[in-house]
Amino acid sequence: MKDFWRCGIIADDVRHLARAGTLDRAAVHWLPNCDPLHYYADPFGLWRDERLYLFLESFSYRRGIGHIDVLVLDTDLAIMERQVALQEPWHLSYPFVFEADGETWLLPEAHESGSLWLYRANSFPLGWKRAHQIVLDHVPLDASLIRHEGTWWLFYAPADPPGARLTSLCAAWAERLDGPWHPHPANPILVDAGGARPGGTPFVMDGAVHLPIQRCHGSYGSGLRLLRFDRLTPARATATVVSTFDAPASAAPFTDGCHTLSAAGGVTLIDTKQMRFSAAALAAWPERWLRRRRTPGDQFA
Repeated sequence: MKDFWRCGIIADDVRHLARAGTLDRAAVHWLPNCDPLHYYADPFGLWRDERLYLFLESFSYRRGIGHIDVLVLDTDLAIMERQVALQEPWHLSYPFVFEADGETWLLPEAHESGSLWLYRANSFPLGWKRAHQIVLDHVPLDASLIRHEGTWWLFYAPADPPGARLTSLCAAWAERLDGPWHPHPANPILVDAGGARPGGTPFVMDGAVHLPIQRCHGSYGSGLRLLRFDRLTPARATATVVSTFDAPASAAPFTDGCHTLSAAGGVTLIDTKQMRFSAAALAAWPERWLRRRRTPGDQFA
């Protein structure tokens, strides 16, 4: 069985969806994948000049390594452009894009590089340059940022040990985006067999930071839970799961999972999963193996 994801856009604020506690009543505008062996996942975005710039993990079973694509949509959510935004020798996913300090930044998941890199746009949306290396107590997975009450907070799952990747949540804080970053003394701040890996943009509701985290019962990314931080200081962090989200019924047949909930202005971005047997995806693995042998940069795949 292989995972195939599909991304969608909900024309509603993430806080309204959080209060509703379900995605089933939301109208979703679904985005197409490129071909049967390709999928888009991990949608993050921002608006500029009445255009939605949507950054996604782009993954093909033919190549077996992800990169970041950007889709440019108009106000009717029609796709105007589709281009590669960022490629590296290692797998890229979870393209957390945001604006701060008069700049546009990208914080993709890149743990196979052995680190976490913060990119600055020098020519948005296609020109990105590594600006800062964020060194923490663990190599982070799915790092998610928010500035709250004058402090930058970064939430992430540890890449090691592998058994903690889905079940442990860590945090770090900094006064400036470029650091220094301080791992929280209580790390991991949450350990939960039900899943604790970040799954979207943190946001503030009723004065408290809320973080979508992945639910992993049965399979990776089988759903989402919303975590509310009852206390979040450099010394203490306590949190409560306040709601859960499954893939909406309208996602059928992609109802086997849902692992991203991210805010982009007045819209909310999600992805949903279908698990299916794919002989073509299995047949593509020898092609991927040959490409890795011919391309030294693909040793990280």
